[in-house]
Amino acid sequence: MAPEAGAQGDGALAPFAPGPTFVIAGGALEVEIAPEAGGRIAQIRHAGLEQLLGHGPGNEATIAWGCYPMLPWAGRIRNAAFDLDGAAHRLQANLGAHAIHGVGFALPWRVEARDASSAVLSLALPEDRRWPFGGVARQHFGIDGDRLRMRLAVTAGAVRMPVVLGWHPWFLKPERLEFRPGAMYPRDAEGIAVRPTVTPTPGPWDDCFLNDEPVVLHRGGRRLRLSSDCTHWVVFDERAQTTCVEPQSGPPDGPTLGARVLAPGETLEAWFEMAWE
Repeated sequence: MAPEAGAQGDGALAPFAPGPTFVIAGGALEVEIAPEAGGRIAQIRHAGLEQLLGHGPGNEATIAWGCYPMLPWAGRIRNAAFDLDGAAHRLQANLGAHAIHGVGFALPWRVEARDASSAVLSLALPEDRRWPFGGVARQHFGIDGDRLRMRLAVTAGAVRMPVVLGWHPWFLKPERLEFRPGAMYPRDAEGIAVRPTVTPTPGPWDDCFLNDEPVVLHRGGRRLRLSSDCTHWVVFDERAQTTCVEPQSGPPDGPTLGARVLAPGETLEAWFEMAWE
């Protein structure tokens, strides 16, 4: 979801340069990956047309460009705190009083393997105030014709831990968005999702939805079809230049509203596909 105003000194909004990048490609598709900038995609080009808001003047913030992984939670954790198994946990806030989008988008990832059309990255999750549980995250990028398929996985370490994972792409503004969600999480006065879900309201949105159908973006005479096995999708289309369409495995404030709790050594995995038609 969108940043709160007045939080300019927070970590999620700090300047964050791409660092070294490499490109995987196939057919008309080129994907530029920035491992040190949170293991994110810095830019996608299809038939020469850029698809994402890239790093540049006015959008240097860690949270505000490319397409990055959200893990081991997505969206805000209210007041950077939650309870698990009767114990209270407090995280390091990175957006006002809250903790947003996990830790993976702000840490350097390790390149485990790469070839002309695919790459595998990994990240050892911290065991400190940012995230006290540890664990390991992995992501895979693969190009097949006009399709980019991504996988994310988080494996718990030695203790039980709640996990929500997902992706946060900053798409350049489409002319039209095809999106037919079944339900929506309302937001409270702090802008954080709450239960119970309600019938979706008309956009523009900065909201989390329950959705099981592909989402289609129309731009420049082309269709971009977004598919995932994730059941929750956040759409943020309140800005003139961009629309974010974010598949994730659970809701914002996941440890409170519905994160998957992994046993030691257990893995949660999800996939996300972008297909140009």
